[in-house]
Amino acid sequence: MKNFLDLADFPRDEIVELLALAERLRERPEPNALKGRVLGLLFFNPSLRTLASMQVAMARLGGESFVITPGSGSWQLETRLGVTMTGSAAEHIREAIPVLDSYCDVLGVRAFAEGCDLAADLAERNFTNIASLCRHPLINLESAVNHPCQALADWKTLDDLKVPRRGRFVLSWANHPRALPLAVPAATVHMAALRGMDVVVLRPPGFELPDSIMDKARRAAAGSGGSVSETDDRAAALAGAQVVYAKEWGSTEHYGNAEAEARARSGLGDWMVQESWFQKASPDCHLMHCLPVRRNVAIADEVLDGPRSRVLAQAHNRLVVQMAVLYRLLGAAPAGRLH
Repeated sequence: MKNFLDLADFPRDEIVELLALAERLRERPEPNALKGRVLGLLFFNPSLRTLASMQVAMARLGGESFVITPGSGSWQLETRLGVTMTGSAAEHIREAIPVLDSYCDVLGVRAFAEGCDLAADLAERNFTNIASLCRHPLINLESAVNHPCQALADWKTLDDLKVPRRGRFVLSWANHPRALPLAVPAATVHMAALRGMDVVVLRPPGFELPDSIMDKARRAAAGSGGSVSETDDRAAALAGAQVVYAKEWGSTEHYGNAEAEARARSGLGDWMVQESWFQKASPDCHLMHCLPVRRNVAIADEVLDGPRSRVLAQAHNRLVVQMAVLYRLLGAAPAGRLH
């Protein structure tokens, strides 16, 4: 494994093998596996689980890490190419990334979507520029339209819960005061399709996922025996569901237009996940969400605090799977197909 940027970069059986490694490391830790190795973490955007879990994962394997947050204790970084730097940024990524890369054995970067130009965000221009500057392995800690570490942890959670491979998986849009990025929904729909599930994207009109994201998921489903569909019919989507994965995202119809976006979501308060949503779902239907979540806006307390909530298990599995990713990227694995 040279980088960890997208689950789509790996055949399904290699992802399954990586998950098996994660479980082995959970059961039989190797506290000296990465002794003397260094993980660099560059966070352009806020984080709680991703930052903490990556640092702990490296420490539990015997390695060390450092964190750079541009503009907070370090120089503000410019990411645009060809720009005249007369603004607040004192340093460009064309110098900063190679320097940081030279200090570590593996670099993890979080760089959200800019949220202005849908085509540019879908093309992952910013993250692609960053990746081109790295000599050592690179981990995507959330880019414009991808979050592979979260997706891998979610797959591990589904396996831990023994959710059938062909189970019904509903990715449901959830309410939020403002537009959020497409990274988690894009990674989630692809992950569930690659796992082989019958995936339904449930969303209000105007909040459809972009065609390129849905097409990518459908290709994954075609190879794994799953299926992918999309609807705004909540009752039909939730009937027989074994997993409801709630997630907030912005309107693709009004992408980058804050006023139109606000109007589009102004009447969507009933898209808060409540216990009544699960009346026609499978009796043991699970509720998932990547966190952070706004209580009683996206998901009601009764669901988050109830027996079907799996949000804390998902968060814990971030640590577990990221240990496996670091283990493979830094060549600690003995035999295996991922190398």
